[in-house]
Amino acid sequence: MPDLLIELRSEEIPARMQRKAAGDLRKYVTDALVDAGLTYEAAREYWTPRRLTLDVRGLTARSKDVNEEIKGPSTKAPEQALAGFMRKAGLSDISEAHIHTDPKKGDFYVAHISRPGRDAEEIIADVMPGIIRGFSWPKSMRWGAASMPKGMSYHGIEGKGPEALKWVRPLQSIICTFGPETEDPTVIGFKIDGLVAGNTTSGHRFHAPEPFTVRRFDDYAEKLERARVVLDAERRKEIILSDARNLAFASGLELVEDEGLLDEVSGLVEWPVVLMGEFEEDFLQIPDDIIRLTIKTNQKCFVLRKPGNGLSNKFILVSNIEASDGGKEIAHGNAKVVRARLSDALYFWNTDQADLPDRDKLMASAEKLGLDMSKPLDQRMARLDQLDVTFHAKLGTQGERVQRIVKLATELAPAVGADPKLAARAALLAKADLTTEVVGEFPELQGVMGRIYAGLQDEDASVAAALEDHYKPQGPSDEVSTDPVSIAVALADKLDTLVGFWAIDEKPTGSKDPYALRRAALGVIRLLVENKIELELQTGWHAAWLSAFDKSYGDAIKPLISAAVLLGKQLRADELNSILATVEETERSKISESAQRWADELNEKEADLFSFFHDRLKVYLRDQGARHDLIDAVITPESDDLFDITRRVEALGAFLDTEDGKNLLAGAKRAANILAAEEKKGTAVAAAVDPALFELDEEKNLYSAVNQSVSAATQAIEKEDYSAAMSALATLREPVDSFFEAVLVNAENDSVRANRLALLAMIRQATGAVADFSRIAG
Repeated sequence: MPDLLIELRSEEIPARMQRKAAGDLRKYVTDALVDAGLTYEAAREYWTPRRLTLDVRGLTARSKDVNEEIKGPSTKAPEQALAGFMRKAGLSDISEAHIHTDPKKGDFYVAHISRPGRDAEEIIADVMPGIIRGFSWPKSMRWGAASMPKGMSYHGIEGKGPEALKWVRPLQSIICTFGPETEDPTVIGFKIDGLVAGNTTSGHRFHAPEPFTVRRFDDYAEKLERARVVLDAERRKEIILSDARNLAFASGLELVEDEGLLDEVSGLVEWPVVLMGEFEEDFLQIPDDIIRLTIKTNQKCFVLRKPGNGLSNKFILVSNIEASDGGKEIAHGNAKVVRARLSDALYFWNTDQADLPDRDKLMASAEKLGLDMSKPLDQRMARLDQLDVTFHAKLGTQGERVQRIVKLATELAPAVGADPKLAARAALLAKADLTTEVVGEFPELQGVMGRIYAGLQDEDASVAAALEDHYKPQGPSDEVSTDPVSIAVALADKLDTLVGFWAIDEKPTGSKDPYALRRAALGVIRLLVENKIELELQTGWHAAWLSAFDKSYGDAIKPLISAAVLLGKQLRADELNSILATVEETERSKISESAQRWADELNEKEADLFSFFHDRLKVYLRDQGARHDLIDAVITPESDDLFDITRRVEALGAFLDTEDGKNLLAGAKRAANILAAEEKKGTAVAAAVDPALFELDEEKNLYSAVNQSVSAATQAIEKEDYSAAMSALATLREPVDSFFEAVLVNAENDSVRANRLALLAMIRQATGAVADFSRIAG
């Protein structure tokens, strides 16, 4: 069968866009071909900095003829229905339809559609211009004569203005060949803005810029290789990694591998040449993290380390050309830039080690926060508090936020198994490195520098680790800390952010999430679920709500906000009264009424935040492979223990995979449907089951089984043993099946019917203890 080769060659495509763009090309093309009635055996995409390539194997040469009937409305249907039918069937007049007769439904219209198949070449030429013109890039540009304003022309090319082709970088050539291996392929010469697809491309920009012709993919890949282009990105990565390891080994060093950097570098070169550069050993007094980030960020180079003895003053770079001098000048040029950047880093590092010039002015902040001004990181925290760096206009300064995080981390520490004092210390220093010179120059080192400086001033190892790890996880693939102190501070940081922005009504809308609140919620979920921590959010964020409301509305109404929070949490009346007792007698009733309004607002905001967490949890669990209907069945508006929800979903899924589970699900859904139908009709359901009204053994057996099952399941749920709870429910399978086989629920006797409906209500209540079975598919 014929094969299709497509290449879109352009100026350099940013490395971060290449992989997705190649995947998009494969999807767009194959979807369009399938929609047009073609089939294919395999398709694979390739990419380099200057080209996107698609190899489609076993594409059918022609689409099939289509003969179908489209059923329409009655011949007596109104004109609007007839018009819709004609549009759907592609008819210009209703007379083009046929009239069919049905004994029950009468006469109705049917459109008989016949479409002959089309050659694949015609289909490809038809779909490709639209795919290229509509290609999705994060950023794109217009260029060339076609980008001139409409009405102008140049060398026969008419200006199209805003309608001109947009692409990430100027397109230079297009290859589109189609045909079987035994014949010369056909060139499908479609046109787009002055470019005509052909069978010509060129190789490496410097080593082989001359154009050459190709036939099909194997010939194309082989000629590109000779023209100094490695088409396969994975092979370029293998070449870079292998050569870098070998070059490091030859110098008695080890490569510090970085998968993300390797991906990026392989997208910067078509012909990778690995070289080694060097900088002065004096720079090794800078912490390894700064050196590694500086060299990686500015020069896209890999660092090397001495076996077991820190970083080396040599590094690995990847060139895109084979220089006549073996790459000496290229390595020298890279080393000059690295040296300059490391000089800056060394200056900032040394500056951070000195006492702050305004040290004496910071003493008031230090005393208020309980800081030790003999320690550099404590000085930085004092400065952060004094500088009044705004976190958000409605949520105060970064220093005030740190104080909130300290309080929250201290409260959360016992729940996650952390020492409250260590959690408080880590939270206090968590943002201190934001005022360091190094972080000011290298924002990517936020948290990392906190850990380094904490280590230098002999902080507890858990405290030092938390200064870096409390930012994690920052995405679905980021690692999650397992240290209790890091977990406490991370939860406090993220919950304070979420609750604060919810309190001031700054929530994500649509695709907009300027404060990364979805990421913060996912971080909370992953911290709790992956560390198997049982924490009720309502308890965990109580202090955060209080602080957020307090900051949002000012110190003048602290008693009011405190009262609102207590009311919202439905705590004891004497706690509310103790607050009101601090207020003047004449103001008490006014404040009490206002507090109730604040409580209502708090409950509304808290419910909305619960819903937001539930939505993020659903996304997380679906990504883990959980069924969406099981998640919906387990989550209720009041569910606030995220780890508990995941265990329920897991246990429910395992139960429903068994024969007992499947059959009980069918019985439970049947019971729920009967009840829903009868309740809708207003049929009476007995408030409680009366055993004296039983007429059949199956009723007695079901009643006994439900009582035993509910008792066993309730005990298991109290122990949070959901597998045992499911096992208890499994005992209902046989009596439920027997009941529906032998018992007529809608008995003629009203009392018996109401009693039997009450039995069904017991089934619904029993299964509802673990999940809402009505939400489960099947």
